[in-house]
Amino acid sequence: MVNKNKISRELGYYLAGFVDGEGSFFTIIRERKDYKIGWRFSIGFNVANKDIVILSLLKKALNCGKLRKRKDGVYIYQVDSLRAITENVIPFFKTYSFLSAKKKHEFVIFQKLCELKLNWTSSKDQILQFLILRKQLSFFRSFCSKSKYTDDFILNSMKNI
Repeated sequence: MVNKNKISRELGYYLAGFVDGEGSFFTIIRERKDYKIGWRFSIGFNVANKDIVILSLLKKALNCGKLRKRKDGVYIYQVDSLRAITENVIPFFKTYSFLSAKKKHEFVIFQKLCELKLNWTSSKDQILQFLILRKQLSFFRSFCSKSKYTDDFILNSMKNI
């Protein structure tokens, strides 16, 4: 859990501003033969930058996640645990909010995805809602990469729903 008392107001807003420009809220849908429906639906948060100091400060402030280095020298700070996202990431950014309307909107969609995942049963309604929210989230991402699988492909290939 984030201890807001250990984070200065200035640092909190600085880190939120940094994430406002460099951070990403995302979804991942992966085909998984070992899952009941044949697919894994997950969410995550990351920030990539060559400056490990700022990413280390963010990791310490959020008290969760992993920090790794890519071959090109860029560091990635990532949180993909639903528990860490709901207990640390979301409360932090509710306290130290974003300035840009774009990131504020992404954050609202991301919170809806978290709520959905907290009550996840892999029902058809939940899967459809996840796909709708994923589209909304990717609409606001400037560097959005195309998903490997279309919504129709995912829905038509699911087992047991």
